[in-house]
Amino acid sequence: MKIYTKTGDKGTTALFGGTRVPKHHLRIESYGTVDELNSYIGLIRDQNIDEKSIESLIRIQNELFTLGAMLATPPEKEVLKSGKQRLNIPKINHQSVTLLEEEIDHMNQELPPMTNFILPGGHQVVSFCHLARCVCRRAERISTALNENEAINADILTYLNRLSDYLFVLARKLSKDLSAKEIPWIPEKEK
Repeated sequence: MKIYTKTGDKGTTALFGGTRVPKHHLRIESYGTVDELNSYIGLIRDQNIDEKSIESLIRIQNELFTLGAMLATPPEKEVLKSGKQRLNIPKINHQSVTLLEEEIDHMNQELPPMTNFILPGGHQVVSFCHLARCVCRRAERISTALNENEAINADILTYLNRLSDYLFVLARKLSKDLSAKEIPWIPEKEK
């Protein structure tokens, strides 16, 4: 398989189904940001963390590839002329979101209650989680903008919203696992 095709040399790219759009199109921005998020999650996974978290992150990375493929498919191209789905893969759905919620709840049970916002940092891997969380929020913002112009599967928006929560709680869990201090946000007037 050849890596370069030269078809994008003039600033356009093809979506699933063949439609060509500018590389700055919101659909490209949305799945490109999901791809960036996936890379940050790989960075977290490559750290010295527990096996259960690694397994969850691998599942999430696979789900993000699926989510990206869903975003790369315009609604009018989802169904082939034969009536079959263009993407013959399991889609992100309510069950994907529920699994994230269950993992969040499980991790949260082991953590002290939050009484303040927490400043990102404390350990390199915790900081990586916060970077991924921020990229996830950006992917969500871009996807909601895309959804205003072209309807996308609502489960995509819910999944991205819940994934950012998961990444925040994972940062807290890893802070605890690594004995990293959580520093609360204290507004200037309270100091």
